[in-house]
Amino acid sequence: MNYYDIIADGYDELYAEEQRDKVRKIKKVLNFIDVKPYFRLLDVGCGSGVSAELFDCDKTGIDPSKELLKRCSFPVVLGVAEDLPFLDDEFDIVISFTAIHNFNNVVKGLKEMRRVGKKWFVFSVLKKSVKFDFIRANIFSLFRVVKEVDVGKDVCFVCDKF
Repeated sequence: MNYYDIIADGYDELYAEEQRDKVRKIKKVLNFIDVKPYFRLLDVGCGSGVSAELFDCDKTGIDPSKELLKRCSFPVVLGVAEDLPFLDDEFDIVISFTAIHNFNNVVKGLKEMRRVGKKWFVFSVLKKSVKFDFIRANIFSLFRVVKEVDVGKDVCFVCDKF
C-alpha cells in the first residue's frame, strides 16, 4: 500500500480546493487552446480526479493509488507514468498536475506522456521540489514550451511536440 492509498480518505479534504484553484489559474493560461468536448484528455497522476473534472472533454486518468482512483468520476487505470498502457498519439491533451516530482523515473515518465499525447501537454511542477530544476530542464528538452507561468506553489508549463 502506498502513501496515497493510506491518506485517500482525507485526500480531497486536504488538497481538493487547492487543486481546483490551481486548475482554474491554469485554465486561464490555456485560453488559447479551444478544448472541444470530443477531445481525449489523459490525466497522469490523477489522484481523485479533481484536476481533470474541470475540463469539459473525454477524460481518462491513471494513478498508482487504487484508493484514490475509487473517488474518480471518469474512467481510470491503475498504473504509473513510466509505463502508460495507451497507444501512441492517443490523447489530444495530456496533463499532470503536481505529480511529476513523485515519478520513480522522471525522464521515462515525461517520454511516455510525450508518446501518448498528440498535441498539447500541460504540467504543473511544485516549485519547492528538490527535483524542480531537473524536471524543468527535461520538459524543455522533450517538448516545445509554449508558456511557462507561475501559478502559486507550482510553475505551469504549456507544451506541444516539436
